[in-house]
Amino acid sequence: MNHTRRALIRTSAATALLVTLPRMLQTVQAGDTNVNLYVDDNLAAYGFPDGHPLGIDRQGAFLREAVRRGLVARTTQRAAREALREELIRFHRDDYVQLVFTAETRGLALLDDGDTPVFPGVYRASAHVVGAALDGLSQVMDGHCLRSLQPIGGLHHAGRGHAAGFCVFNDLGVVIETLRRVYGVSRVGYLDIDVHHGDGVFYPFEDDPDLIFADIHQDGRTLYPGTGREYETGKGRAEGTKLNIELPPFAGDAEFMEAWPRIEAHFEAFQPEFFIFQCGADGLKGDPLAQLQYSPATHAHAAQRLVMLADKFAKGRIMAFGGGGYDRTNLAHAWSAVLAGLTGEI
Repeated sequence: MNHTRRALIRTSAATALLVTLPRMLQTVQAGDTNVNLYVDDNLAAYGFPDGHPLGIDRQGAFLREAVRRGLVARTTQRAAREALREELIRFHRDDYVQLVFTAETRGLALLDDGDTPVFPGVYRASAHVVGAALDGLSQVMDGHCLRSLQPIGGLHHAGRGHAAGFCVFNDLGVVIETLRRVYGVSRVGYLDIDVHHGDGVFYPFEDDPDLIFADIHQDGRTLYPGTGREYETGKGRAEGTKLNIELPPFAGDAEFMEAWPRIEAHFEAFQPEFFIFQCGADGLKGDPLAQLQYSPATHAHAAQRLVMLADKFAKGRIMAFGGGGYDRTNLAHAWSAVLAGLTGEI
């Protein structure tokens, strides 16, 4: 982790204010919908103190915009549950889960080399992120909805045995393993448009031919975590099932749209049975931790086209996760664009 990133963590002015959901959602009424939205105080509690860029106000920033646009009323809102230990270890090593569970009582300050501090309630909040994802998965697989959006989720840097990049438990990895072990769905499409490479998903499944991976991100030579080169296309039997697209710093909507047909062709070639969408908002212009220059149009386009692909190959099934994004206005607009795409409003 470079010195600039550390300084931004120390000096970010993100407000650590927990938004009470009943007050925000009191005017929202939703009937039967095809989209579940996962928002509650347990999810909002996943965040770091002392001005950290990933503070506990991010969910509230999104909700204010989504409610203003009338999008929340087109969803069914569901609360998180806490994932069980046996669910967490579908992806994570048991000793790592134990480390997180005991981190506070042991007085640990960090879960990794500097990116991911221990915060009050870290295990419970992190387990609720995974539990919400698993509830969303069961809702989709049992036919109660077609799609879901979980703004506080998409923790794509955590590995099987370690935290990384603000990510404690990798909810995406747990969902992938659960799809295989519980539901018998093997061929999973994973799209990641977060500005940072999804290394915590890529490397654990690098040799897995049924994880159809596409990730468009800022060039790793210029940004954390320094991975995701275009020559990394999978190993062994998985060669060719992984697509990494690197954009130079200051690339924007035009470069994203130019690259998009490669992503669509990749999924068309492998025809996934289920889609996972990590829609990080940190590629938008003005994010304090990166240099891409997207507008919310990138997120709208990706969501709209992914719905088309899911309808074609995956019975419409998509789970979307908010991922990164540290400018509150940016994430509010980007995730609202994704929700509009999932609900068919664009």
